[in-house]
Amino acid sequence: MNLEALLNRISVLEIIGNTSQNISEIVFDSRKAVEDSMYVALKGSVSDGHSFIAAAIEKGAKAIVCEDFPANLEAKIIYIKVKDASVTLGNLAANFYGNPSEKLNLIGVTGTNGKTTTTTLLFDIFTQLGFKCALVSTVEYRIADEIIPSTHTTPDVIRLNQMLAKAVEKGCEYAFMEVSSHGIHQKRTEGLHFKIAGFTNLTHDHLDYHQTFGEYLKTKKRFFDELNADAVAIVNIDDKNGSVMLQNTKAVQKTYALKTMADYHGKILEADFNGMLLNFGGKEFWTTLTGKFNVYNLLLAFAITVESGFAEDEVLQAISKLKRVKGRFETLRSDGGIFIVVDYAHTPDALENILDSINEIRTKNERLITVFGCGGDRDNAKRPEMGKIATRKSTLAIITSDNPRSENPEAIIKEIEAGVEPQNFSKYTSIPDRKEAIKMALKFAEPRDIILLAGKGHENYQEINGEKNHFDDKEMILDLARKMSK
Repeated sequence: MNLEALLNRISVLEIIGNTSQNISEIVFDSRKAVEDSMYVALKGSVSDGHSFIAAAIEKGAKAIVCEDFPANLEAKIIYIKVKDASVTLGNLAANFYGNPSEKLNLIGVTGTNGKTTTTTLLFDIFTQLGFKCALVSTVEYRIADEIIPSTHTTPDVIRLNQMLAKAVEKGCEYAFMEVSSHGIHQKRTEGLHFKIAGFTNLTHDHLDYHQTFGEYLKTKKRFFDELNADAVAIVNIDDKNGSVMLQNTKAVQKTYALKTMADYHGKILEADFNGMLLNFGGKEFWTTLTGKFNVYNLLLAFAITVESGFAEDEVLQAISKLKRVKGRFETLRSDGGIFIVVDYAHTPDALENILDSINEIRTKNERLITVFGCGGDRDNAKRPEMGKIATRKSTLAIITSDNPRSENPEAIIKEIEAGVEPQNFSKYTSIPDRKEAIKMALKFAEPRDIILLAGKGHENYQEINGEKNHFDDKEMILDLARKMSK
């Protein structure tokens, strides 16, 4: 792309060199620089991209975007000085790929829990309505019928624009995207034009990264602060942080709720493990999804679809045909009649929601056995909280490994155990080996009992000391159940 065209709408402080040249590619990793590429030097928390300008030039970079000019300027290299290289990178990537987000109806969903389920439900609803769609989620990236393995909840801004450009090329009209707090903080959404932004909830998570809940909240809020006046912001007003998201936004404001008055109101009429009878806006319908948290996800998906211009009846008809999202309240039954729930719940709030949903449905004649752990090298403040919740709301809690990463699994378990209340000491046991923990749950369970495998959901690996070993909760428990029933 011609450099002058690439710099269109980019706020530049100073340029040294001739801009009437072509750029082959944009990179922010000096190792990926190629002939005639543009290297954007980002100031990160671990390293400063300005230190690698010479390395990028050596690999063929022709243009350098930076916040500070290097001491030694090389001839024939174009240097472009900007105030914030991270913000500039997003806008450059958008320009380079033809501003694809402006050619799509881009819809972003943020919040602690429910992002994956809501965006996947939206992809399925709009596909049913006859549109080609794209999906950017924790589980996978999809462009119409093509599935691409997911690497990050919110990919880097260059890859994001690449995928959105491909979606435009394939004839997609809608794109649904999980917007993570890491993505917002690292400015991976810069240069994107969102038509609708949805907020699910905000609870304890990622404090290893954001340090304080206040910073986490501010990061999420920034997504709504940066929306254009022609966008729509739809928030869960039952969550106390929902109204905070709407402060200062220029977007049209809409709300949804189960407990309070809102633009979109929902109600649970009946619920069991097979699904729920719901009422949205005075209209009843059946869904195979279950759990109160899923009612919020469905209600947000409903609100977004209606705000996109579709009739309520048409939307509810599409919702009633939806299937459960992989690893999100996914239900199975063993040959021995044990009911199994696999769920990604890995935060205190998500774990409490899934346990409350199961407890609201079960008759109390069945026992509830919860197998869970906490990830290593992540926010450890939530560990005791999850220990307290699991032992309080289960018949038996088996504390085990999740993805221990570089941490000692037994040390993680001790931090979880610290939250168990004295009256619940007899309601838990600890087994560091996740396979053995699942086996113990099956040995303890009787027909009609419920086993909840929490924390990993869709993941098919366990990360230990930098290695990802194949481990699928669903696959593991069904295999063990078959072997134990012989």
